Amino acid sequence: MTAEPSILATPTTVDTVEQLVEQLFRASDVETLADACSAFADARWPGSRVVRRAPDADSRHADTSRAVLARDAHDRDVLELVGPAAAHVDAEPWPWIARLVRQRLDQLNDLESLFGTVSRLAQAERLQRALFSIADLAATNTDTDRLMHSLHHTISTLMYADNFYVVHYDPVRATIRFPYHVSQYSDNIPAPTATLPLDAIHDSITWHMLRANQPLMGTPESLSRQLGAPLKLLGPPFTDWLGVPMRRGNIVIGGLAVMTFDVSSRYSEQDREVLTYVAQHLQTSLDRREATVELENRIRQRTRALRQTNHVLQEQVLERQRGERLQSALFRIAELTSGADSLDTFYAAIHHIVGTLIYAHNLYIALVSEDDESITFPYSVDEKDTQRPPRPRGNSITEYVLNLGKPLRASSIDIRQLTAAGDMTLQGELPHSWLGVPLIWDNKAMGVLAVQSYSPDYTYEARDQELLTFVSYHIANALQRRQANEELKRAYAEMERRVVERTRALALANRDLRKQVIERERIERRLKYETLHDQLTGLPNRALLLQRLETTIKHYREDPSRLFAVLFIDLDRFKVINDSVGHLVGDDLLFQVGGRIRNCLKSRDTVARLGGDEFAVLLEALRDEDAARHVAERIIDALHQPFHIGVKEIFTSASVGISLASSGYHRAEELLRDADSAMYSAKAGGRHRAATFDDGLRRQALELLEIENDLRRGLTRNAFVPYYQPIMDMRDGRTCGYEALLRWRHPERGVLIPGDFLQIAEESGCIEEIDWQIFAQVCHDARALTDTDGYVSINLSARHFRSSELEGRLLALLEAQQVPATRLRIEITEGTLLESPVRVKRALETFRSHGIRIVLDDFGTGYSSLSYMHQYPIEVLKIDQSFVVNLDESESNQANVVVRAILALANSLGIEVVAEGIETPLQEEVLMRMGCSYGQGFLFSRAQPARILAAAAIPDDARESTP
Repeated sequence: MTAEPSILATPTTVDTVEQLVEQLFRASDVETLADACSAFADARWPGSRVVRRAPDADSRHADTSRAVLARDAHDRDVLELVGPAAAHVDAEPWPWIARLVRQRLDQLNDLESLFGTVSRLAQAERLQRALFSIADLAATNTDTDRLMHSLHHTISTLMYADNFYVVHYDPVRATIRFPYHVSQYSDNIPAPTATLPLDAIHDSITWHMLRANQPLMGTPESLSRQLGAPLKLLGPPFTDWLGVPMRRGNIVIGGLAVMTFDVSSRYSEQDREVLTYVAQHLQTSLDRREATVELENRIRQRTRALRQTNHVLQEQVLERQRGERLQSALFRIAELTSGADSLDTFYAAIHHIVGTLIYAHNLYIALVSEDDESITFPYSVDEKDTQRPPRPRGNSITEYVLNLGKPLRASSIDIRQLTAAGDMTLQGELPHSWLGVPLIWDNKAMGVLAVQSYSPDYTYEARDQELLTFVSYHIANALQRRQANEELKRAYAEMERRVVERTRALALANRDLRKQVIERERIERRLKYETLHDQLTGLPNRALLLQRLETTIKHYREDPSRLFAVLFIDLDRFKVINDSVGHLVGDDLLFQVGGRIRNCLKSRDTVARLGGDEFAVLLEALRDEDAARHVAERIIDALHQPFHIGVKEIFTSASVGISLASSGYHRAEELLRDADSAMYSAKAGGRHRAATFDDGLRRQALELLEIENDLRRGLTRNAFVPYYQPIMDMRDGRTCGYEALLRWRHPERGVLIPGDFLQIAEESGCIEEIDWQIFAQVCHDARALTDTDGYVSINLSARHFRSSELEGRLLALLEAQQVPATRLRIEITEGTLLESPVRVKRALETFRSHGIRIVLDDFGTGYSSLSYMHQYPIEVLKIDQSFVVNLDESESNQANVVVRAILALANSLGIEVVAEGIETPLQEEVLMRMGCSYGQGFLFSRAQPARILAAAAIPDDARESTP
């Protein structure tokens, strides 16, 4: 707070304690209090004074020339004696003066805090009053200009705001508008309704405030430093500027700004907070005002719409009431049509119905006769013309309507004009208003319905004409239906006669149809039976077995004590029987086999034929595993007995696989699969036996499945590679060729030889794709492994010769790799020649014609037919290693005799011979003595990758003596 001017004299005037006490109580602030104490101390001890300091400065003064006189209770101010008086601070009268000073110091500090609180409360009250004023302004219906002037006045009560403007910002369109702008020095002020692009004030302080979405305050220089960019002044340079954005949520939609051109008027942080607070409430109030205005507009629009809707609804209600009366009248007419009342009663009821719709005190109905020569009046009620007898057609108003074929609404004046014009003649009393409509059916006017009024009080309007016209249609239909009733009665009699005849015919057709339905049901049952049973044996087929097996699995899950098993039965050597004695005998054998299996089972068990010579049995209610095995052995014994088919006695046997129920099975196919695996295990164990599927078989099946999956993954990763074993010229130790051998680089098991996976590859159908992958790599490696005389041999199985694309594909592969055909040899076995001789011969001749030499591999282990030598273009024989391994020095050794015979045969035919499997120097020596020049085996080298063989030639001392 601002201190009052000191009323004390100079310090030297305070020389008594009484004067000091008086001055202490008259002091209005801490500085005056310190001056009074200084005057007293200087009067007693010249050169002494009292100073005011902060409490945290105590430790800086340790000398005896300074001593604390008093400290306020809140530890905010300290009065300290400085000079000679500091040494006497504990002597009288300083102790009680210090208590008095401390008390007075606390009073002054409390008074200063109170003044500060009152000032802040006053500021808060002004701010609250301003906010209430803003809210009241937004709630009033004053125009925008007056609202902005009032807002300016309100802000002026809180801070310096002689220069003030409001900016509105549209972030979607990037435009601004200044609805209010007051400046003492600037004349370039845009109109309140003018819309400007935001770029028009680019780099101005307002532009920065809207883009930064934060309050800005300060001089041009400080604002430029805050923003890190130069400012573009759109008006005269200001001294201080304060602006805050107005937001809706987090989106800037405008702002408020004040500025001063006077250095004595600066804006503080408190002004910034106040203006920010005012901007928030102003935006809320303006939004509320806009919402209120929008709501009032909507209410006015809705009120107008509701008023119009209400008017329309009232019209619709009246129209609906008339419609309901009309609909009620039409319903009543329809009821009269189907009623059995007389025509007089019908016409009277029609009169009553029309009377509920329009004025019909006088009404008549006129009908034209069948010969169209006269008019009758079957109904007439009139207060003037009480009688209307039939008459010939004339020229009255009734005939006028009949001839016109349209409704006529006429006043007495109209009738006189028509009469005067000769269009009609007046008969009877002239009515004041007349309304008549024709009764039309079959597109012809057959009568007239007329009403008339003799009083000016009732005049027919256009609505009455429309109403009576509409009703006339229904009356005409009613009259037509009444006339048609008689014809319908006659037609009904004829129809009943026809119905009787038709009913009799339908009864006969129904009897025939019932017979057809019975026959169809019989056929359906037969088809259903044939669908679920084998046609040959009459046993259930696979579908029915799977249904019953699924039901049995479900019962087993509900009650694990209900043990069951599945037997998979396959006849041994059935193909031999079928091929030797014929299919008819084979079918008869299968029929008897099904009967014998059925005789070995209980009545609740199921035996099914799966196809071919495969049968399956579902055993239910088993005690244990032994019970299933006993049944299997009983079936094996029964099938081992001879079968008598015609005059033939046939013997066969069976192998049985057993799979027992367990919680691991969820589908019927899984039990059949495991029983099938167990059956193959029984066949592998010698046939004519039973085997139970166990964990070993499951692991074996999983391993086979895993290997098959690894095979397919290996194909995609090019894991199959050729290893090459050299073929040596034993006369000089030169490598003359290589045989490509298949190897599998397994990611976990290392390099595998064909014996580890070849059977699985053949069964899964992967072997051909593996072979072609190997052939492609061999053709690629052949250029590095062979010279002009060298070659590489590949093995072709009988499976490859089944494809008609073999020759073209292999030759295209050689051409693509630019490998001469003379560097490739094809090795085949004797079994390949037997499978399809014509096809194999044609393929081999094609290869030979392109320069590829043909090698007969494993010669001596098959049929060893001499016809091969002249039927097929064979140029090289390979002696199987089973003969080479048994060679020794003895001339009478059987292996020596066989090898010598093969060499003699080949030499006589001019065929080259290669010995396989040479492992010892003795074998090499014996073969060379017999005249065999070429050989391969571990003695010379093991099969190795192409990169190792191509790196360097194999030296002589690298021969291995052991496998």
